[in-house]
Amino acid sequence: MRRIAIATVSINLLSGCATGSKDTILPQTGPTMKEVYDAHFEHTRQRFRDARIDMGRRSAADIPSNLDGYTREADAEILAVFPRLPNPSLVMYVFPHLSAKGYPVPGYATSFPLYETVEYALPGEVEGWE
Repeated sequence: MRRIAIATVSINLLSGCATGSKDTILPQTGPTMKEVYDAHFEHTRQRFRDARIDMGRRSAADIPSNLDGYTREADAEILAVFPRLPNPSLVMYVFPHLSAKGYPVPGYATSFPLYETVEYALPGEVEGWE
């Protein structure tokens, strides 16, 4: 008798989870996944287009013949598209000391990131953080 009661209660609980159809559980209004996907990547493509337009505004006369400023500008473009995720730097001061062989080492400061690896955001990934 007890087994029958447990089986009946189990069947009733499990059937309660199966009530309703797909139409009543999932919302039927709003954009489709394809529309959300296309809108996200259209926004990303627009950011790339804007970056290319900004790069195209420079004339050949603006670029120095020895290209000293080129790498800095390329770095700025990369960081604009792939920004670094927050990773604070820690500064540590090493007091003057003697090396293992007895030579004096002057005091110095060094800086290193809090986290081991530097992480970069994908295009459009940090829009909510700004």
